[in-house]
Amino acid sequence: MNFISIFILSLIQGIAEFLPISSSAHLIIFRDLFGIGKGMSANMELTFDIALHLGTLLAIGVYFFKDFLNMIVKGFTKGVKDKEGKILWYLVVATIPAAIVGILFEEPIENIIRKKYLVIALALAIMGIIIYLADKYSKSNKKVKDMSLKDSFLIGCSQVFALIPGFSRSGTTIAAGRLLGIEREESAKFSFYLSAPVVCGAVILKLIDKETWTIILNAPSTFILGIVLSFVVGLICIKCLLKYLDNHNFKVFMIYRLLLALVVIGYILLGF
Repeated sequence: MNFISIFILSLIQGIAEFLPISSSAHLIIFRDLFGIGKGMSANMELTFDIALHLGTLLAIGVYFFKDFLNMIVKGFTKGVKDKEGKILWYLVVATIPAAIVGILFEEPIENIIRKKYLVIALALAIMGIIIYLADKYSKSNKKVKDMSLKDSFLIGCSQVFALIPGFSRSGTTIAAGRLLGIEREESAKFSFYLSAPVVCGAVILKLIDKETWTIILNAPSTFILGIVLSFVVGLICIKCLLKYLDNHNFKVFMIYRLLLALVVIGYILLGF
């Protein structure tokens, strides 16, 4: 894979992982519709995607380092009685639904839906409308520190839908947070917090596979470059999105998702 393909896919991952537009759908669309990274085997695609996810995972860890440090320290020393400490255990609870479903069904879903472009298009359109309406008509009376255990579990359950390309992990969790009355920027923050254990688990599971290391060692520069680029872009994107949500809603993301869905449907109808 050449430098331009690596750069474009890393850029896509760094942006789409955090914006509510679905990184998995974008990686599939750009590969199949525009031929970016075309020619990679299925295993190479999935392994390179893990490298890109590792880069965005590092971006989350660096950007929210102080937050995570406070959660861990207070979570183990003060427990759920502390407003910051309880977030750690709420994240554990919220991670369970996606972890169970991911372990049991990720491979079948990946094999069945990855090339079902109509399903991806519908997921893009439906989730785009849902996140806009959920944000527009929901109250904003909670911050992350005010969340209940029930809130975190329900947000965690919503994350299960993100296994289907097009729904978006950040999109589903932010929409769920808004429906539960969590403020817009706070919903995005909790979504970012929640992505860390889920992505970390997926990366670890892939890295313990011997075949993954065989693929990586055959082209180490490709994976290193992918990790670095998605990390840098991810850092910038997190900062920009949180700032944007201070004074803006999700209308622009809904419009973008609907337009992209139309592009995919056009691709299907024209038989490319």
